[in-house]
Amino acid sequence: MDKKVVALLFGGKSNEHEVSKMSAMTILSALSEEKYFVLPIYITKSGKWFLYDGPKENIGNNNWEKFATPVILSPDSAHRGILRLVGDKYKVMPIDVVFPIIHGQNGEDGSIQGLCQLSGIPYVGCGILSSALCMDKVFTKIIAKSIGLPQMEYITCKRSDLEIPEKLEQICRNIRYKLGYPCFIKPANTGSSVGIMRAMKKSQLIEALRNAALYDEKIVIEKAAIGREFECAVLGNEEPIASRIGEIRYETDFYDYDAKYNDTTSQTIVDVADIPEEFSEKIREYALKIYKACDCRGMARVDFFFDEKSNKIIFNEINTVPGFTSISMYAMLWKEEGIAIDELCDRLIKFALENGE
Repeated sequence: MDKKVVALLFGGKSNEHEVSKMSAMTILSALSEEKYFVLPIYITKSGKWFLYDGPKENIGNNNWEKFATPVILSPDSAHRGILRLVGDKYKVMPIDVVFPIIHGQNGEDGSIQGLCQLSGIPYVGCGILSSALCMDKVFTKIIAKSIGLPQMEYITCKRSDLEIPEKLEQICRNIRYKLGYPCFIKPANTGSSVGIMRAMKKSQLIEALRNAALYDEKIVIEKAAIGREFECAVLGNEEPIASRIGEIRYETDFYDYDAKYNDTTSQTIVDVADIPEEFSEKIREYALKIYKACDCRGMARVDFFFDEKSNKIIFNEINTVPGFTSISMYAMLWKEEGIAIDELCDRLIKFALENGE
């Protein structure tokens, strides 16, 4: 069997750069050397691209970077590969499929997907439009509303609004009377809970708005859902399937970046036993519904709340490049369904190649 050449893209100009590196290590270890010839391509925080072909265990640290070779993914479909700098010339290295595992901006938002589209190379995951839609929390909410998914009330504003005292005051009034406290303030285009804060009063709200504005020009303010948090993994192209549901448990005020990756008391539960089957079925139904409505393909993880006040399942967001770290829910849910990480990667590459036909 001929090996497929897989370009594994990771790192990137994103606030989730370090998470991407952890995800890449998992995938690199899972890809069979008998089936694939993997080209690990690291994108630095400044946007430089490097190919590394040394021992893969070194990717966990930065010592290997000085031994890597500068490359670019050629947008010329005649190349269908990367251009590697050899001496003072570029050598074409053909690629069968790109596996982008860059979370957040410039990776999950359609940017990398557009480059792959230009290159003519099949790529794992959602296309340009669905990537951009799902990355932007405001547009995702618009789509969720159009298909009837329950979600928390929200308000949006722009970074520029915060610089005008009258507008800022009006935003605070709107939030107070339409949403109330507590509320959550989020940059519209980040993941891994980067830039998210909870506000219990006006002074915290203003601080949170200014913090969110550091990450994005568009800001979402949501009424707080009080209750449990669940996640569902979706896999496939034309006929996607949904996994069982998992639960996130934590002891902090909310599941922020630190709680996800640094707090050892946080838990990801993949076999939730204390909920009725009809509850699980409803979440799976909602997950598939938003996946299809956003024209997703390959993979996505869909997040929900169970709001104790309304006794309803509430759609939160959809992530088209879910984490593949050792504590990430996506692969854990499929493992619980009998699909190990190596088979999961095989399926994702198969779906990508089907799209490229």
